[in-house]
Amino acid sequence: MSLVFAAVADDLTGGLEMAAMLVAAGIDCALVTEAEAVDDLDDVEAVVVAQKTRVTPADEAVAKMEAAADRLLKRGARTIFFKYCATFDSTDKGNIGPVSDALMQLTGAPYTAFCPASPDLGRTVYNGHLFVGRDLVSNSPKRFDPLTPMTDPDLIAVLQRQTRHKVGLLERAAIARGGDALRAAVDGLERQGLRYFIADTIENADLHALAELTVDWKLMTGNATIVRFYPEVWRERGYISTEPRHRPLPAVGGYGVVLSGSCAERTLEQLKHFERSHPVLWLDLTAPVSAEALIDQAFTWVQPLLQSGSAAIATSAAPETVKAAQARHGREGAAALAEQVMGTLAARLRDIGVRRFVVAGGETSGSVIESLKVRRLTVGPYGGPGVGHATFGTDDPIAVCLKSGKLGPVDLFETSLASMQLGSGSQDE
Repeated sequence: MSLVFAAVADDLTGGLEMAAMLVAAGIDCALVTEAEAVDDLDDVEAVVVAQKTRVTPADEAVAKMEAAADRLLKRGARTIFFKYCATFDSTDKGNIGPVSDALMQLTGAPYTAFCPASPDLGRTVYNGHLFVGRDLVSNSPKRFDPLTPMTDPDLIAVLQRQTRHKVGLLERAAIARGGDALRAAVDGLERQGLRYFIADTIENADLHALAELTVDWKLMTGNATIVRFYPEVWRERGYISTEPRHRPLPAVGGYGVVLSGSCAERTLEQLKHFERSHPVLWLDLTAPVSAEALIDQAFTWVQPLLQSGSAAIATSAAPETVKAAQARHGREGAAALAEQVMGTLAARLRDIGVRRFVVAGGETSGSVIESLKVRRLTVGPYGGPGVGHATFGTDDPIAVCLKSGKLGPVDLFETSLASMQLGSGSQDE
């Protein structure tokens, strides 16, 4: 069976969120964490391959994404969708541009569009400039991101520094007209020698128009939000059955733990809220201690607490503390330390009976899933922006909620741990 949708995602949280959107729309979507796992899939309608490539060296990111896309094409994928963050998280070295270049060559696409916007969350693009609410992204907290600070809101300029292809603007006026007018605008851009188009997007109607435009393109790129608008188009065109398909999540008991590596303001708010009723250990990455010592500290601290309820362990910190950690370990070194601590800790916690994990942050989620050696997850229906629920394992399943650092309600940690005990259906509430 040909895949109606095939995607490669540059982190686990975004990949899970996108798969959850498709599941909520009645699409049977598999989520896997490595290219080779594509070959083992049964009869599914959609596949998302989510790998931790957002901040890896560009050549490594390209190799992983290219391998995954190649497997998906051999599996019968009509199109490849490259998923990245709504705030276009990248640096001048990539990885959005280099990965797009490789996928363009692999698929033979004549051009593609870039649609990071999520209007419901205030992430919009106008005249090629990225906004977070009413502020340019360069004036938002995103400018303090420890790994991919966004200090230039002009996405045309940002992407042009990452690619050899000419980048231009797909203007809002054309997108608002939709249909033949929008297709004519794309043809005009192609005649100008443009191969990459930053898509202005300020409301959901724009996303719908872009979904109709790109549904049959060989390559499309963007945030997960546009994917919500594809199932309607697929059904209108007869690409999939009108009968929804679902794989329910099992109820999962056992101990529950929050592992937080995100330094986003929202995650810090969620941790403070959780701390009102649950113990939280804030690990200090500025201290002169090894990763092993931090892991032992956290493991020793949390073990006796599990019998009486859930707890959280965090390397999350405010911007000034992050700078101090980077001064001690280097920017990449501080991030690697946090990921090593959380990944190793997750495996040790699994071995003593933790079966419910809430993980905050894309890089942290990737480290945890890698450490737990997960190749495929069964995905639950979409539970809200930046939040995805899934399980893995059959005889003794483990439940995970992988949360984007910047998103989710303030009480997300408590509600997610509780919903895992109920199984699928709870995520819709």
